[in-house]
Amino acid sequence: MRILMVTPEATPFGQTGGLGEVMASLPAELVRLGLEVDVLMPKYRGINPENFPVERMPNAVEVCLNDQPVTGGLWKLDDPRGIRYLFLENNKYYDREFLYGTASGDYEDNSERFVFLARAAIEWGLTAKPGYDVFHAHDWQAALIPVYLRTLYAGEPDLQRAAAIMTIHNLGFQGIFWHLDMPLVGLGWEHFNPHEIEFYGKLNFLKSGIVFADEVNTVSTGYRNEILTPEFGCGLEGVLAEKGDRLTGILNGVDYTVWNPAIDPYIAAPYSSEDLSGKALCKAELQRLAGLPVQSDVPLIAMVSRLSHQKGIDIIEEALPELLQHDIQLILLGSGDPRYHASFMEFARVSPDKIAIFLTYSQEMAHRIFAGSDMLLVPSRYEPCGINQLYGLKYGTVPIVRTTGGLNDTVDQFNPGSDTGTGFKFFNPQASTLEQVVLEAMRVYKDNPEAWTRLAQRCMIEDFSWHRSAKAYKVIYERSVAFRGGISARSWAV
Repeated sequence: MRILMVTPEATPFGQTGGLGEVMASLPAELVRLGLEVDVLMPKYRGINPENFPVERMPNAVEVCLNDQPVTGGLWKLDDPRGIRYLFLENNKYYDREFLYGTASGDYEDNSERFVFLARAAIEWGLTAKPGYDVFHAHDWQAALIPVYLRTLYAGEPDLQRAAAIMTIHNLGFQGIFWHLDMPLVGLGWEHFNPHEIEFYGKLNFLKSGIVFADEVNTVSTGYRNEILTPEFGCGLEGVLAEKGDRLTGILNGVDYTVWNPAIDPYIAAPYSSEDLSGKALCKAELQRLAGLPVQSDVPLIAMVSRLSHQKGIDIIEEALPELLQHDIQLILLGSGDPRYHASFMEFARVSPDKIAIFLTYSQEMAHRIFAGSDMLLVPSRYEPCGINQLYGLKYGTVPIVRTTGGLNDTVDQFNPGSDTGTGFKFFNPQASTLEQVVLEAMRVYKDNPEAWTRLAQRCMIEDFSWHRSAKAYKVIYERSVAFRGGISARSWAV
């Protein structure tokens, strides 16, 4: 079975969030299950032979946007794990400093940039030999692919049996544009209706992909259930409910060849669930790097996050004055809303012995933070899956999470009576609730170090590898291909 994944980002070529890491790991696991996988994404600035072993292909694609021909070149990288990455080149659209916009806002031509990506992906699929059995679109930037397969390209014999999968990594980002972009999209106005691509008088790319896809999934069972409610459905709960059993939740995974303290090249000392002694060395090194006092008995709490309302940064901001009255240290890695930059820098200025702030993202520093911290704070208001709590578990850095989406699915509440669980959870997104659960975790850490060690060990033996998730994707591929009347007579052994 041949799969074309279309994505706006993939690590290490371009990344703003968890989607990039998914696209670095999931395709490789699918290949190990016997599938052939190509990944197509924009050729952003920096994806060149100086930085990556990419090669220009003789192929090019041409599409018509607003009655004007637009051409895209193609580059490739043959990953040693068996994946082929394809990069769509058009410097007007993709040779920019950022992927989707600047600190001032989204790029004004994002509609055009990602209409081109979707149309070009279909055009490439028409010429690829052999063709693809599944077109797998990730997030709103690729969401027009299911639409085009069933409208503009519905008469193409080589595409009629191709299945269309739509994966929602975050429903909060939908790709909503004004209705006068309809000619750019290239569809007739008969499709601009509430049952297809219209959304309160505007175009909605993600809604369109959901409507036309054979299968829709999101990245945890908990989030799948949440987005069917008005609170989390972002206006699309009714559209999603219409998918019925063709809406599934498939939890993201972790690549343990990259995120594993036993083999991590970035950290001060290796360690494992059988021997945690190296974690103390990692903590001391992290404290030195962060300019914090090197104190083994003080709980070091980490947060690696985008600084945004969704991630609950304002909850931490409100809780910090009370938490700083206690004997703790906090380290924060991430960037986002400038208001939070200023606020947390002020906290660090006033309490330099308790708070260290890194307003950036560094892969190396992230590894060191996960290895050297005692606890990981993830207070998101909503979280489709969450990846950091999975890293925290593997590194024995006990997660403190809000009970939402994938956070609730992957962390079990610590129970001191039965000595079970893998973390601490709270429900109400309020500073007082957050303070209570952090103080509860601190009491266990300080008063019962043996129980804390067992808790960290339980975290580390949890298995959230990609293999289980990839098998679930394989199931929906097979089901959707059979639905389209494709190679349904075949069976694929896992």
